Amino acid sequence: MRSLPLPLALTARLSPVVVLAVAGWALSTGPLAATPAAEQGPDEAAVPQSQSASAPATEAESKTYSAAPAPCSAVAEKTVKSLVPGAKAGGKEIPSTDADLRRTCSWNALKGYEYRWLDVSYEVSASDEKAENAYQEHLSENSGGGEVPGLGDEAYSVVNLVTEDGQQTREGTVVVRASNALVVITYNGSDFESKKAPSTDEINKGAIKAAKDAVAALEKG
Repeated sequence: MRSLPLPLALTARLSPVVVLAVAGWALSTGPLAATPAAEQGPDEAAVPQSQSASAPATEAESKTYSAAPAPCSAVAEKTVKSLVPGAKAGGKEIPSTDADLRRTCSWNALKGYEYRWLDVSYEVSASDEKAENAYQEHLSENSGGGEVPGLGDEAYSVVNLVTEDGQQTREGTVVVRASNALVVITYNGSDFESKKAPSTDEINKGAIKAAKDAVAALEKG
C-alpha cells in the first residue's frame, strides 16, 4: 500500500489535546445568630460577643474524585480495535502539566485508506459546581447535538463534518459530567480513497461507546 499524506485538518489533530474544566450552581447557608447581650448570663456578659457564640465552621468542599484515572487503560482493548483498526491498544498518553487532575490518551491508525482517531480525556475539578460550569462551557462550544441518557450525571453528543481540500472528515464529541469530573471523547474518521467520511451514525455510536468505557473506568477508581 502506498503511503498517503494526512490532510492538514488531521495533521493538526496530532498536537496534544487539552481539556479544560470549571464551575456551576452555588449553595450557601446563613450563619447562626449570636445570643443578644441582654439575654446573656453574668458569666457570659464578661466574655466578648465574638467568643460567646461560635461562628459555624467552614466545611471543605467534598468531591467524589480526587485524581484522574490512567486514560490509556480506560478504554477496553476490544473497543479500541473496533473503533481504531490497526492502532496499538496501549495508546499514547499526552503530557500534562498536572497529571493528577488532567490526563489524555490518543489512538490513531491508517488501515488501507481508512483513517481513525480517538481521544479520551479526563479533568477532575475541585467540586461538582466547578465541573457543572465546565460542562456548560463545552456545550456552548459544541452546539447542535443532543443529550445522551444514562451516562454519568449528564452527557452530550455532537457530530460535525469538515471538508478540506476535497477531503471529508467527520468528528464526534461526547462530553460527560460525573460528579466533579469531566470525560471528553473525540472520535473522527476519513476515507482517503473515496475522500468521503464515515456516516454520522458510525462516528456518534463509536464516540458514545468509548465514553461508556471511560466513565466506567472513572467510577471504578
